Amino acid sequence: MKLNLKYLLAALIFFSGSATATEYIYRDLMANTLPSPSCAAESEAIAAATKPYNLAKYSKKFCQSQGYGWHIEKINDNGKAVCQDCSGAGNGKKQCHLEDVVVTCKRIKPGSVGMLPGKS
Repeated sequence: MKLNLKYLLAALIFFSGSATATEYIYRDLMANTLPSPSCAAESEAIAAATKPYNLAKYSKKFCQSQGYGWHIEKINDNGKAVCQDCSGAGNGKKQCHLEDVVVTCKRIKPGSVGMLPGKS
């Protein structure tokens, strides 16, 4: 009985090596984040715009805007903070956002994971 189990296990290991690896399509994007809705002192506004949470959230949205199945692979460049004066309130308060954020997005290449029957 143990001998049959060993043969079965050896056959499974031998034939499992023929599975193909998943292939991806990559795309680099450059985009800008949105300014915060509130006005603050310039140093606070820059700190709010460059928070890792905000950068990750907008990077994810950049990739998802490409269509179904696109995901973020990595953030290549955080971009630079750009500030503008708030209208109305004044008093030196500003709204800041990041410009030229570069991210790499990926998606599974169609047909690389057995999605199309009869193709290998």
